[in-house]
Amino acid sequence: MDCWDQSQECSCPQCRHTFTTRHELNRNTMLNEVFKKLKKTTLSFPPHQNYVGPGDVECDFCTGKKFRAVKSCLTCPASYCQTHLQPHYEGDALKHHKLVDPDRNLKEKLCEKHQKSLEIFCKTDDSCICMMCVVIEHNGHKMVELETEREEKQKQLGETLSDIKRGLVEREKTLKETRRAMEEMKVSGIGRQHFISKRG
Repeated sequence: MDCWDQSQECSCPQCRHTFTTRHELNRNTMLNEVFKKLKKTTLSFPPHQNYVGPGDVECDFCTGKKFRAVKSCLTCPASYCQTHLQPHYEGDALKHHKLVDPDRNLKEKLCEKHQKSLEIFCKTDDSCICMMCVVIEHNGHKMVELETEREEKQKQLGETLSDIKRGLVEREKTLKETRRAMEEMKVSGIGRQHFISKRG
């Protein structure tokens, strides 16, 4: 812009066309495209605040400074930041893997014998098992999906908590009634003693 103030004739730095009158400046389309591509590239990398912090699960595939995991895969088993998770969304081989919220205790969700994810609950043996265990060791046992068993146990726990709360309310009520009766006994006992002392 200062160029117009210093010279009568100016030229475009890109196309070298010369101008003697001041034109309205337009957007540099080539530079704008470069900027858009640069912005997209920058956004595809996780920003600074996605570095792993206290209490976060770290990405198992980041080298150097680790990024925070956004998902854990029970099939792999590993935890992934946004960048390293992309193949699970794009690749046909990984699309059917079981993704869960980031979990630092993935080993606890794996069968110790087969290193496969625990997906079944064996009611006969009261244990969590993988699909290999179903075929090899638990044939003929009563089994349900792990999620179904978890929901059932949660329901039972809720009912138990409700029973405990009801019991506490009843005990509190009994305690209040006992205290009230004791207060009444004290008052009537004091009144009787006062009456006896006046007669004597």
